[in-house]
Amino acid sequence: MRAVGVRERNGRPEVLQARRPEPGEGEVLVRIAAAGLNPLDWKIADGMLEDVVPYDFPLVMGVDFAGVVEGSGPQAHRFVTGEQVFGHVVSEPVGRGTYAEYVVVNETGSVAPTPLTLPLTAAAGAPTAGMAALGIMGSAALRSYRSLLIIGAAGGVGTFLTQLAAADGLRVVAATHGHDQARMASFGAALTVDARERPLEEAVREEYPAGVDALVDLTSHAREDFAAHAGLVRDGGVAVSTVDAASLDALHGRGIEGINFHLDPSAELLEGLAREIDSGRVAVPIEAEVPLDEAPGALARNRAGGARGKTVLLP
Repeated sequence: MRAVGVRERNGRPEVLQARRPEPGEGEVLVRIAAAGLNPLDWKIADGMLEDVVPYDFPLVMGVDFAGVVEGSGPQAHRFVTGEQVFGHVVSEPVGRGTYAEYVVVNETGSVAPTPLTLPLTAAAGAPTAGMAALGIMGSAALRSYRSLLIIGAAGGVGTFLTQLAAADGLRVVAATHGHDQARMASFGAALTVDARERPLEEAVREEYPAGVDALVDLTSHAREDFAAHAGLVRDGGVAVSTVDAASLDALHGRGIEGINFHLDPSAELLEGLAREIDSGRVAVPIEAEVPLDEAPGALARNRAGGARGKTVLLP
């Protein structure tokens, strides 16, 4: 089957010929209709998991998918042939990814029936970013707050999070690097700040002199950058990092809860995400649909940053 992957760690993504996988015990074979592209994909290919699980080369990239169940292994009863599913999969060893025509997934893993209101191509853009946003909402109890500042709001996780927070009645301040006012407003943001044109602190303090209730920082790897953003949170609020930048030292004495969020993918999160989508509270922002053969170029653009919404790959 056709696939896209790398032949070595830090290798250049290329179109490969890979063996079609066969489902083992408790597994289902899915014919992929579309695969979602995430920064996680090239980070895994670069070796981010090599201290945790073994790698198998050539490595087929990708974790998100949507498609149709085409077969089942022994003791696999959760799905039936022909059922439409979407999900997130990291194989062990790493290497059986979703940038391909077929993928095998454990039926007890993070796989679920697709939202009823979405075509498969759009569903493929939802799993990782949507589950992350839903998980952040729960881990930080964001529904109990009234205002939320999102750093990196224009990306995949940010657009899902903006929608979920706005649907729950939070006033979202979306920090971006580009002219995204109209786009972020369509997702429910009350205020969008282009940090290239106006100092973020000035814009936030004008709206919230005492600080916002909550912060979710999706982009700041340096602790000093996260600390600067956390300085815009009122005493007693909450500050979340998705890249392990939350430091208790930066929040000391202000009663701010600091959280380093890590996604724990599950069928339950996916099912919750499907309900949010089918209820109309969340739309899946697809930026581009790209043929699988053009995935290497799409990955290069993703590495460069500045994505607006999701890219999906079509086998």
